[in-house]
Amino acid sequence: MRDNVVITETDRLILRRYIEEDLQDLYEYLSNPKVVEFEPYKTMTIDEVKSELEWRISTDEMIAVQLKASNKMIGNIYLGKRDFNAVEIGYVFNESYWKKGYAKESCERLIELAFNSGIHRIYAKCDPKNKNSWELLEKMGFIREGHLRKSVFFWRDDNDQPIWKDTFIYARLYD
Repeated sequence: MRDNVVITETDRLILRRYIEEDLQDLYEYLSNPKVVEFEPYKTMTIDEVKSELEWRISTDEMIAVQLKASNKMIGNIYLGKRDFNAVEIGYVFNESYWKKGYAKESCERLIELAFNSGIHRIYAKCDPKNKNSWELLEKMGFIREGHLRKSVFFWRDDNDQPIWKDTFIYARLYD
């Protein structure tokens, strides 16, 4: 692996930029309906994942999470820069690796790096129905700051009407 793709490491994980060899691992979880249930996109075909991977390789905002033990890429963290020294964080992981602490371990390391680089605020948005996600945020010290009612829609019904969704907003400040 090229040295310039590694961002940081934890005891069990390598956090790095995406590479072309990630295609099958990325397809494995982006094609799973359970994994993308709360995402603003539907399951992807292999061709759609190829295009998605090209974008992920080209951006600094998507960080691949790889197991040290097997070199398998098991998920990703999104860190999007926002105004006022803030970043938005998000995460999506392969279902086979849920509830093993990998999301928490990788997010906490990136949060530490972000705060050390001068970031003041890290926030996340999630669907109130996605209990696993907001419970993880709370375990990492994020505070629920808001519940926006019917604030966003990703899909439309058969009559072309928006299917509105609520949003929780969580944040953690540099102390």
